[in-house]
Amino acid sequence: MAHIHTQDHHEHAHVHGHLHAHGSDSAANLQMAFLLNAGFALVELVGGLLTGSLAILSDALHDLGDSIALALAWILQRLSLRRGDYRFSFGYRRFSLVGALANTLILVAGSAYVISQAIARLRDPVQPNAPGMLGLALLGITVNGLAAYRLSRETSLNARAVTLHLMEDVLGWAAVMLVSVVMLFADVPVLDPLISIIISLWVLYNAFRGVTQAAGLFLQGVPAGIDLEAIDARLAAIDGVLSTHHTHLWSLDGERHVFSTHLVVREDATPDDLVAIKCAAREAIQDDSVEHTTFELEFLGEVCPMRDVICGEACVPAVAAHVDR
Repeated sequence: MAHIHTQDHHEHAHVHGHLHAHGSDSAANLQMAFLLNAGFALVELVGGLLTGSLAILSDALHDLGDSIALALAWILQRLSLRRGDYRFSFGYRRFSLVGALANTLILVAGSAYVISQAIARLRDPVQPNAPGMLGLALLGITVNGLAAYRLSRETSLNARAVTLHLMEDVLGWAAVMLVSVVMLFADVPVLDPLISIIISLWVLYNAFRGVTQAAGLFLQGVPAGIDLEAIDARLAAIDGVLSTHHTHLWSLDGERHVFSTHLVVREDATPDDLVAIKCAAREAIQDDSVEHTTFELEFLGEVCPMRDVICGEACVPAVAAHVDR
């Protein structure tokens, strides 16, 4: 049996070096965002207690969850710079999924608690300190806006997700600001628990979206936005490739993916032909955020070691008297 297992080590080394340098910058920006967010969450918690605003307290818990998320993102970003070893051969990027699930559980628990308190407050609303709310809202817009700006220059999916989260915080504080302005001129204390419920429901919605995405990655599903069938078709259309099988695509962390497939080639394919096929196959998937690629080239009529088939125009079950090579 003659099969060839190929992988592009030079390109991977170049990409890894680039990601390592960029990862250091990302870690620094995440650290700054964490320090800003954590410091403001504490100010916000005290301010919410002093002003009596449940909306601010709900956002304080939300920002506390964001701080934990940023801390985990920062720690895991630094951890992700470590190269793969004999224990974690693909590296440490997949640890970020554990952090995503932990953050989601924290946000869900905090939001559920705030909603329960807000519902009770709806029955007996208390007029909060509107000027204090307005001051904290302006500070919240400034702090979250600055943290979002620091991360807006990052191109990684993780950084973009955190940036979006921070920008949503800015919008939440804008809503608190509008409510506080209204309460400066009108006695409508019910607005405070209402806005806290709206903020908490929005957090729960995004938390459930996050856990769904993380679960899909844990179950090694094909990453969203990638058409595996189309990739398979592009590979099968390469000159010299007769068919493909055992094609797999899964993600390390939602950003960097792992791909492998078996390509069936003619029996008379030369070493130059095999190199050309490998290069064409790599080009066929280069736009799909694939960091690790493995192509196994099998000759026509060869029994595939991964399943009981004979490789051909269409792989068919192997018969008892299969071809020996």
